[in-house]
Amino acid sequence: MTIDAAELIVSIYRETLHDETLDANSDFFEAGGDSLTAFQITARLQATLDIEVPVALVFAYPSPADLAEVVAADF
Repeated sequence: MTIDAAELIVSIYRETLHDETLDANSDFFEAGGDSLTAFQITARLQATLDIEVPVALVFAYPSPADLAEVVAADF
């Protein structure tokens, strides 16, 4: 089974930011994201994918689609 990084990240954004309307193009900041939620997102990604995900990536690539492209290169 192949993991779709964008779908995974969207689901993590939805759960962490408590907003089921978020999609792959949603902006982390516009959805109410802050440094605490960025750490929660990266912790969930690291636990799920077993890769290192620096929290700075969430700030540099604020949409799930953009973040997925960077994260997918590592797994």
